[in-house]
Amino acid sequence: MRDVEAVFREERGRLLAALVRRFGDLDLAEEVTSDAIEAALKHWPVEGVPPKPGAWLMTTARRKAVDRLRRDRALAARLAVLQVEAERAAHAPPPDADGDLPDERLQLFFTCAHPALPPEDRGALTLRCLAGLTTPEVARAYLVPVQTMAKRIVRAKKKIREARIPFRVPGADELPERLPGVLQVVYSIFTEGYAASSGPDLQRLDLTEEAIRLARILRRLLPAEREVAGLLALSLLIHARRDARTGPDGEPVLLDEQDRGRWDRAMIEEGSALVVAALSGGPPGVYGVQAAIAALHDEAADLATTDWPQIVALYDVLLALDQSPVVALNRAAAVAMRDGPEAGLTLLDELAGEPRLRGYHPYLAARADLLHRLGRLPEAAAAYRVALEAAGSEPERAHLRRRLAAVEARRP
Repeated sequence: MRDVEAVFREERGRLLAALVRRFGDLDLAEEVTSDAIEAALKHWPVEGVPPKPGAWLMTTARRKAVDRLRRDRALAARLAVLQVEAERAAHAPPPDADGDLPDERLQLFFTCAHPALPPEDRGALTLRCLAGLTTPEVARAYLVPVQTMAKRIVRAKKKIREARIPFRVPGADELPERLPGVLQVVYSIFTEGYAASSGPDLQRLDLTEEAIRLARILRRLLPAEREVAGLLALSLLIHARRDARTGPDGEPVLLDEQDRGRWDRAMIEEGSALVVAALSGGPPGVYGVQAAIAALHDEAADLATTDWPQIVALYDVLLALDQSPVVALNRAAAVAMRDGPEAGLTLLDELAGEPRLRGYHPYLAARADLLHRLGRLPEAAAAYRVALEAAGSEPERAHLRRRLAAVEARRP
């Protein structure tokens, strides 16, 4: 018998997306999805998981939606208008719940990441609707009170409803403009899990794993999009190091100190294969290039044998695609490994006036580390103190305190 929890995890997003497509109302779709899952929890342990669990859930959810519409005539009238508009726009019949449940999650991806929504709402709505997290779980992911997150999600749904944001996949002419926003939402979820902006833990593995799951869904739904392959590759290649990134006390373990035997080789192999797909058949994209950089790190036996010239060259390509100071910061760190700490520090100091890097802890910590490597201990100590003030998570602060103590112990 298939694991019931795994079935719910896989089917919930598909069910919700199909119901949103059919009824055009996210709140109603969420309610009847929950009702259908509750009914399954009651019946399946006794009757067994049906051969087509998605179809069973869809049939149950549709019946419950009809019941709700019969009780609420105002809602029924509003949904009737929305449904007519949706079908005119889509030129497609509603899904047939008696067959296999169609996968319409791609429409929901683009709805949750619509540019009309505030950026902070897009990730929250994606986690709520596509990852299936509860509102308290999403609140924990963003480290905000549950009430605050509930208001944020309600606000996003209201915006979708009032602005009549369509539940559809953009046309071929719109896709190049809209897809980066969807990818950015998933990548933002991943990066928050990779290096938590605050809280007691360096990594939030629940978030990184959800982001990878979402990226896998996107890859299945958009197999020809090379940047989707790049995003999944990048996430896998970075996540492969997760077990070696923290020590027994939870503090960060830097790349040069990590036990590479603890890296997930199967994940690295999968990610490396996706890099080839991401960089083949056209100009490179930002995720594909970042994935190629991550692959060079993962394939090296140690820091000394890492192909730093190639990594710097890839950062040059990336900087041409994305002229952000964060990319320039990462390039400077790679130059420091290729040409020495003085060359890297010169580049970092050239970035000192960038507004986005003011108070940005990775920039401040990188500068302190280079000063430390150059033996400029008083300056390094001062730089570590500034970085310590800016660090968000407790493990990062503990790591910087340890570095600061090491510098101060060397000072005469």
